[in-house]
Amino acid sequence: MQLQASRLQSVRPAKRHAVACALPSPCVARPSVARPSSAVPAPTSSPLCRQPAPSLCSRRQLTVAQAAAAVPQSDGNKSELLATLYLGTLFAGWYAANIAFNLYNKQVLKVFAYPMTLTEIQFLVGSCVSLLAWGTGLLKAPKITADTIKNVLPLAVVHTLGNLLTNMSLGAVAVSFTHTIKAMEPFFSVILSTIFLGDKPSPLVLMTLLPIVGGVAIASMTEASFNWFGFASAMGSNVTFQSRNVLSKKMMLKKNDKGGLDNMSLFCVITLLSAVLLLPFSLLIEGWKLTPATLSAAGVTNPNKVIMMATMTGLCFHAYQQVSYMILQKVSPVTHSIGNCVKRVVVIATSVLFFRNPVSMQNALGTAVALAGVFAYSQVKRAEHKGAAKAE
Repeated sequence: MQLQASRLQSVRPAKRHAVACALPSPCVARPSVARPSSAVPAPTSSPLCRQPAPSLCSRRQLTVAQAAAAVPQSDGNKSELLATLYLGTLFAGWYAANIAFNLYNKQVLKVFAYPMTLTEIQFLVGSCVSLLAWGTGLLKAPKITADTIKNVLPLAVVHTLGNLLTNMSLGAVAVSFTHTIKAMEPFFSVILSTIFLGDKPSPLVLMTLLPIVGGVAIASMTEASFNWFGFASAMGSNVTFQSRNVLSKKMMLKKNDKGGLDNMSLFCVITLLSAVLLLPFSLLIEGWKLTPATLSAAGVTNPNKVIMMATMTGLCFHAYQQVSYMILQKVSPVTHSIGNCVKRVVVIATSVLFFRNPVSMQNALGTAVALAGVFAYSQVKRAEHKGAAKAE
């Protein structure tokens, strides 16, 4: 009996020690205790005894470290979202300003059939905006030298002709038809690049030109407002605008070149030169007819409203051109071209709804085919650019 009692007394301390091993203190590790040789061995096979659980202090440190690591990723996602929203706002502003320009332009030309004077007003308003932006520091004023003017002057000439011909077309035919014809810009771009830059278009590029030309031909056959003057003016604007793009590539005007300009400064300088170039021809050929007295004599019931809308065309024209260059600094030229294609669709649809132009099924089909060809052209050019980039 005495032997059994002594064994029981030796077992109880060992059990108490085993419980202490299974439940460690949060932050303090217990030292090992020497066991009597007669005691029952403690259950050291328990995982809790081999690897103590993480302490409360270490868990808190781990949580803080994870939160700190997540902060840069959260900031990156936020900045990416803001950049996307900013780009979307630019595209929306580009489309809105271009729609307003076309609607105001057409309304003015309906009662004021002087496209040269209206074009000059748009250049003058744009010049005032450019000088104001430079004077207030909103845009950095470029250093304009004789070399700068020499390089930019050919661009200003074709820019002046392109906008004048566009206004002449808008005054003669419907806005939707003018923009359908201007969908042929890729066709003239390929031709002029081949002639002056030596570019060789791929077979896929040539295939995308077929629906563009065919769609414009189908739309022209059933256009209610069709006349050859409006058609030829729109075609002439295609040639001049694409000539401007080819000249820009050929002269390679870059920001770091001597006398070179960035895109936005280049547009402002072109606008100033265009205003100077067109002013004498406007006064000589049409005279200055945009006055309340002249408009009243021509039967305009609200001449001040017409003058206000003419000024708005200049503001909208300069705004959508400037925003277009801002977008071009954010995206690739091919993406910008796709955006321009979508913009043309929006302008055509808006003008048809606003002016209630009659549109036949064949006319709508031709316009859709031409615009689909423009979109296919943009996609093919994008794929070719990606292939060229991978090859490099």
